Amino acid sequence: MRRPLTLLCAIVLAPALGAALGGCEALQRTDSFMGFITPYRIDIVQGNAVTKEQVTAVKPGLTRLQVRDILGTPLLADPFHADRWDYLFTLRRTGAAPQRRSVVVHFEAGKVKSVEAPQDLPSEREFVASISRVRELRAPKLELSEEERAALPPPPKREAPPAEPMGPVRDYPPLEKS
Repeated sequence: MRRPLTLLCAIVLAPALGAALGGCEALQRTDSFMGFITPYRIDIVQGNAVTKEQVTAVKPGLTRLQVRDILGTPLLADPFHADRWDYLFTLRRTGAAPQRRSVVVHFEAGKVKSVEAPQDLPSEREFVASISRVRELRAPKLELSEEERAALPPPPKREAPPAEPMGPVRDYPPLEKS
């Protein structure tokens, strides 16, 4: 009687055990546990973030020091290509497509000869919006409109108090005799 029961348990439990182990392998290959819990993954940022405004500031004839002030230190300054600086930027973050950009500055006799940059280089505002976790960026309001200024109450008028002498007040005899 024991043997058929053991055989029946083995026949029923073997596929269930195989499915459970197969499920464990599938859970290890995904980014979430049962679709609910996702592990934290850090953002990986490498290189120099170069914007459209920075590239337009680099003009032929600038020195290496001026280019370094504008774009920062190059990621690649190859000793075999001394007249070329490479500015690379990569950003990998969870839930977004990886970003990769490359800007190359060519020098001739220590001055900028040309700049190779992609056409779709973002402006500074576009770049900040692409890396921001907040979807809607709101710039703070810095000035009041004329209507808002007119609606403000007038500032209170303050009268300046009379100036008081500083330090001790003493009577001194006159320096000259009359």
